Amino acid sequence: MQGPNSTLHHLDAANESAVAALSLLQRRRAITSTPHNQIQYTPLEKLRLARPVERIRFIRELCRGKRVLDLGAMDETAFAAKRGSGRWLHEEIATSAKQVIGIDSSKMVPPGGIVTAENAQIHQGNIMDLAACFQLIPALKEFRPEVVVAGELIEHLDDPLAFLSQLRRTEDLRGATFVLSTPNATAVHNCLIALTGRESTHHDHLAIFSFKTLSTICHRAGFDERDIRPYFSAFTEMKSRQRGIGELLVSAGEKGINCIEWLCPMVGFGYLVVTKFK
Repeated sequence: MQGPNSTLHHLDAANESAVAALSLLQRRRAITSTPHNQIQYTPLEKLRLARPVERIRFIRELCRGKRVLDLGAMDETAFAAKRGSGRWLHEEIATSAKQVIGIDSSKMVPPGGIVTAENAQIHQGNIMDLAACFQLIPALKEFRPEVVVAGELIEHLDDPLAFLSQLRRTEDLRGATFVLSTPNATAVHNCLIALTGRESTHHDHLAIFSFKTLSTICHRAGFDERDIRPYFSAFTEMKSRQRGIGELLVSAGEKGINCIEWLCPMVGFGYLVVTKFK
């Protein structure tokens, strides 16, 4: 068995191999996770999963040099705590993408939109009716995205299946790569604290998905050719609130959790789904 240091040395390689796998998915429809049509829904069946990756880095690399539509882009805590920290997904996408247009229903977005970088902006719109957004938002009228991102979004929605289904029907997205991320129902940190009668979740979350339920909702929305990949825990906000020995202890805990996630991918912090609009 690999030691913790050896295991952690593989993290960057995991991100590189994941992007390579996506390239194969686009060209040859390679699948690194168990396809939906092979899931038997029996409790002891073995599922195939790739090693976890770092979520933000993975999405950033997938968007490199591309025109990106970022759904739910306005993290309402971002301006107060995340700008310039490497933790705001929208901002990180803009560092690698050719152009980024974000859509969000947040009241923090002014009517004319907000410029977030030289190549990025966010506009107010209803992500549950994206076809209308393409008609009503001037910046989208001539915009044809190559990548569509829904980062940590579906767990906040009243009806995630309706959201995914209307995306698949939106003609303006035809041919684009779609990537979403969402927390994992069987994440190791929650499994561990559950033993003590505790649960870690965000007060705005309305759902949480396991590998099988995530595969099911993608299938029902019409995304049968998909790759589901776990991503690592990152206790960045917790570390930012600590100093000295406290920060060291949180970092050590994070590395320990990451080692478990590497060895047992199904207990990763969350999942990334990558598919195509056809």
